[in-house]
Amino acid sequence: MTPQRTLRIALLGAGSVGSQVARLLLEHGEELSERSGARLELAGILVRDPDAPRDTELPRELLTTDAEALILGADIVIELMGGIEPARSHVLAAIRSGADVVTGNKALLATHGAEIFEAADQVGASVSYEAAVAAAIPIIRPLRDSLAGDRIVRIFGIVNGSTNFILDSMDRDGLSAQEAQRIATELGYLEADPTLDLEGYDAAQKAAILASLAFHTQVSFEDVHREGIESVTADMIADARRAGYVIKLLAICERLSDPEGGVSVRVYPALIDREHPLATVHGGNNAVFVEAEAAGPLMFYGAGAGGVQTASAVLGDVVSAARRHLAGGVGVGESARQSLSLAPIGRITTRYQITLEVEDLPGVLATVAGILSEEGVSVATALQTVEGEDSATARIVIGTHRASEQALSDTVARLAESSVVQRVVSVLRVEGE
Repeated sequence: MTPQRTLRIALLGAGSVGSQVARLLLEHGEELSERSGARLELAGILVRDPDAPRDTELPRELLTTDAEALILGADIVIELMGGIEPARSHVLAAIRSGADVVTGNKALLATHGAEIFEAADQVGASVSYEAAVAAAIPIIRPLRDSLAGDRIVRIFGIVNGSTNFILDSMDRDGLSAQEAQRIATELGYLEADPTLDLEGYDAAQKAAILASLAFHTQVSFEDVHREGIESVTADMIADARRAGYVIKLLAICERLSDPEGGVSVRVYPALIDREHPLATVHGGNNAVFVEAEAAGPLMFYGAGAGGVQTASAVLGDVVSAARRHLAGGVGVGESARQSLSLAPIGRITTRYQITLEVEDLPGVLATVAGILSEEGVSVATALQTVEGEDSATARIVIGTHRASEQALSDTVARLAESSVVQRVVSVLRVEGE
């Protein structure tokens, strides 16, 4: 059947993702129209400077700097500008005008998601954001729709391709952190300012979105415990390899089973057994495990970055929005009504691997073990090596049994103050067991 109705699409942003979305809409418009049931017309593309050079050539007549006029004339608004403002204002204006919104803006949703979803509920608009987490991997829609009737216990995985590329290059190729970051920048994995990726901000924003969906509770970026990979060194990677582990930056969202209950949402570098499926996630790929009570464990794997890959997720949302627009009725609102409590990091239980430089003297290991015992932390493994024949320094690698984060943190603080410990070399959590 030939689609009879035309839906006007406004595209805000023409960066690496936006330009690919525009290209695919123009090149595959007829096919996308057949899938959605309406003719999809790209009405215009909002840019800062129509004359700026771009990697993808776009029709000059579609480029505009007039956001208000473009949004008011649209049925579907695609926001791919990034950042908070003016993206927030444009998205709210689109919702008030009655348009459906498709966005890939994780920072906006992790910070102002509640405001945006409430505005959409008031007018019956839909907000779709599959591209906000893990690029081409379909993870939002399964959590939002397919698993809505299940009870999700845990989400656990790699959601930042840039840091995964860096850590993987250090592990497999023996590169230093600086060299791996340089290559990542050259290949486009890292921006000129790499803080968003290296310090865990990007992964924490995605974790907030995933947790909000999984636990039907509003979780903002500020609620996420965040640690980045800035402190991970080549020596730490080598130590992990010798112990049978690989280091990955993980996002973890889980229901706590202790009497207080609630949920924990956190991002940090952790040790994963080399036999674990996440250990085999190489390059810029992402992988997310979802553990649900009825469905059991599910794994989602694929490209976690890239303009055309992310554009795939955006266009999937566009087709869905077009179908909803034709069918009529109100958009499907977010379910964030459980209001589960958000637990501080100190309440989680985990395992640590602690590497210490100590004086090479009799009784040092017993002193260290005594400190752990006094803090209620049990030693699972201990390996001591001497730096050299004439060295007065030894290295101890201690693996603990599971304990509360607070007890483990207090233990490390006491070890750092001990007279027999010269330096706490590294502290890493062990996950995935």
